[in-house]
Order: sequence, then C-alpha cells, then structure tokens
Amino acid sequence: MRERIERDHQSVGIVAVSFDSAQEKIATYGRSGSAVDQLDGDTVFEIGSITKVFTALLLTEMVTHGEVALDDPASKFLPGTAKMPDRNGKQITLLDLATYTSGLPRNPSGIPASGDNPYAAYTVEQLYEFLSNYKLRYNPGTHYEYANLGFGLLGHVLALRAGSSYEDLLISRVCEPLGLQDTRISLSDSMRERLAKGHASNLTPASNWDLPTLAGAGALRSTANDLAKFMKATCLSGANAPLRSAIDMLLQTRRPTDGPNEEVSLGWFIRG
Repeated sequence: MRERIERDHQSVGIVAVSFDSAQEKIATYGRSGSAVDQLDGDTVFEIGSITKVFTALLLTEMVTHGEVALDDPASKFLPGTAKMPDRNGKQITLLDLATYTSGLPRNPSGIPASGDNPYAAYTVEQLYEFLSNYKLRYNPGTHYEYANLGFGLLGHVLALRAGSSYEDLLISRVCEPLGLQDTRISLSDSMRERLAKGHASNLTPASNWDLPTLAGAGALRSTANDLAKFMKATCLSGANAPLRSAIDMLLQTRRPTDGPNEEVSLGWFIRG
C-alpha cells in the first residue's frame, strides 16, 4: 500500500481487508480526506459497480419470495409509457439484465461520457424514451456486454414491483438482514463525516457521483467493515444463514463473457 501511494501515486489512501472463516485483519495507509480525517474499517467509500452485486442479490431475494421470476420480461413491471425493445420476438428478461446479456448498451444516450457527476441529471423520463426507441443488435440472452444501463434498469424494475424506492428496498431486503448499517445511498450525518474524499486518476479532487435513475448500477456507499460482512455472508456463511437461498441462486446460472476463462452469473464474474 505504501508503494501504491508514495511511489506509484495510485491513490491517497487505501483500506485493505483480509479474512477467512476464523479471522479478519484490516490494514490502512494514507489519508481519507474525510471530515473526521480517519482511515479505517469504518471509512465510507463510494463502491461504484459493486452495487451491481447487491442488486443481483435483491433480485434473487425477491425470486425466493415469489414476487418476481428470473424469466419474467422486464416489460412486465414497467408502465405503459415505456416500451422495452425486443428482437425476433425475444423479450429482455430479468435474468438477461442480471447477466449482462440483455443486448442493451453499456450506457443510454443522454449521459455525458465525461464530466463532473454525469449521471446526476439523468431522469426516468429519459430512460423510458431511450428504451422505447432503441433497436437491439442481438437477441436477448445471447450476447455479453457490460452494461450500467442493464443493472440500473433492473434496480428500477425491482423497485417498481415492490412499490418502493430502490434504496429502501435494498435496506430492508439485503442490508438489514446481513447487518450492514453503513451501506446506503443517502448518507447519514455519521456516514457523511466518515466519507472519503474522491480523486480522479491523476489524484485531483473529484466530486461524488449520484445515480438517481440508475441507482442499481452504482449508487451505493459502504465501508470495508460492511463489505467484509457482505463477503462472509455470500462466500462463507452456513446453510441457515440469512438470505442463504437467495445467495445460492446467484451462481446457479452462468453465461459466457468475451474474456478468456471467464463466465458471468447474476452480478458476479467467475474466473478459472
């Protein structure tokens, strides 16, 4: 970590966690730039696309309760103002969205390719307009393409199905059962004080990102302590642990990616 920060200038501060079923160790180096200027397991970071794994778990949790099915078309839960694209009579399913095989592009039009907080002003109306006019180039379920749009849409659809906001749904269905008190989109006063200052690749200060419409793709903030709990729950927990049935479902369906020796399951990438 010292080499990454002082020699290679890859970051200003790092929190690293190593753990197994018996023990856990946290190491830190550098600074956080937070209001309390602490760097430890409770420092809050934007976790970006790790949010997608949480969204996938939210999907399987709702499947275990019979609220949705993996083969449900996404269009089933959208209002009449939104028309989902299809191709050759094949509709985009929730499973397609969760495995990056929907045929939708990485991002919809209307989101700047660069700039400060590019997703913040993107609206639900813009999303529906894009979906209603987009022409798929591939049949759903047949072509891998990493997509913020797909997971953002999946989170949006699940929230509509539950009659809730994405954040409230995720807290009640995933965060609370797993004991994740610092994994949120909206920051409490305590989380705000512990929020690490973001930086661009050249280490100039950068603002936080907000994804109000595509929250399921990357809107979460969390801590090393919470993420260690999440990893233990998904990788090391026993048969009777919270969300066990939903967690097991995450890896049951696998589809090929465009990488060597790599598959994608629901939100997770599998190499080897």
